[in-house]
Amino acid sequence: METFYYLVQQMMFFTVPLLIVALGGMFSERSGIVNVALEGIMIFGAFCSVLFLNFTQDFISGQFQLLLALLVAAASGALISLLHAYASVNMRANQVISGTAINLLAPAFAIYTARIIFGVQQIGFVNTFRIAKVPILGDIPFIGPMFFQKCYITTYLGFIILAISYVVLYKTRFGLRLRACGEHPQAADSVGINVYKMRYAGTIISGILGGIGGLVFIVPVTTQFNASVAGYGFLALAVLIFGNWKPIPILWAALFFGMMKTLSAAYSGIPFLLNLGIPNVVFKVIPYIATLVVLAFTSKNSAAPRAEGVPYDKGQR
Repeated sequence: METFYYLVQQMMFFTVPLLIVALGGMFSERSGIVNVALEGIMIFGAFCSVLFLNFTQDFISGQFQLLLALLVAAASGALISLLHAYASVNMRANQVISGTAINLLAPAFAIYTARIIFGVQQIGFVNTFRIAKVPILGDIPFIGPMFFQKCYITTYLGFIILAISYVVLYKTRFGLRLRACGEHPQAADSVGINVYKMRYAGTIISGILGGIGGLVFIVPVTTQFNASVAGYGFLALAVLIFGNWKPIPILWAALFFGMMKTLSAAYSGIPFLLNLGIPNVVFKVIPYIATLVVLAFTSKNSAAPRAEGVPYDKGQR
């Protein structure tokens, strides 16, 4: 049973950042902006927030420090997403190329800056954020050991973001306008909706959640940031497509890919898998093989927003 609890906890560590970043991509693409820059946004958000953790660890610790770092990650993600928004909305640039440029810029900036400050590209921090046991909830049989022991507040944050995203997208005027801009921007413009502002808003929300996702990915798994998030931004894109650009299906997709990632990272803790004698590299590529297989069988049924990736020109009808 201990092995089962361990696997569920590990799956949450891998699932939640995928969920947060994929939801971020959903807001951007629902507004009509393709966001392949999620990887770069995650790296930039993780870099700035881990740098903050490093600088403040001598006089701040615990959950308050983590919450402040999440705000830094959100702000830095929003900042770099503005580059993508400006290129996509104002310059009407190819959105895939713009996103790719950010994916190249972010790790280069992180490595260069870290080497200037520390002499090496790795940035370390002290992890004081793990919660040994949540009072009362941690004592609940079966549920407690899985979700309320040896946990992080970032796990709960992910599900809070999911609930807020669903409400915002489907129960608010803003969400309706955002979806309209991704489906038929000309019709949205004709009733007075500022398509440019809505696409900026969607891209900035995407940046905020992408930046948060970068830190959420780093904190539970390592205390050294090395200008990489292990391809999680691209995996989040697969989750977004598999989830059909909708919050609840995105959750199920994130759980599936989180489980695949858990098998690749924690197989050594599963006696059955360890005794099979399968080479390590096979387990390492499982999430990416699963991505290709799933997308191959589900991409035909995916319904992307109709105006996704199409630059909007107010003068055209």
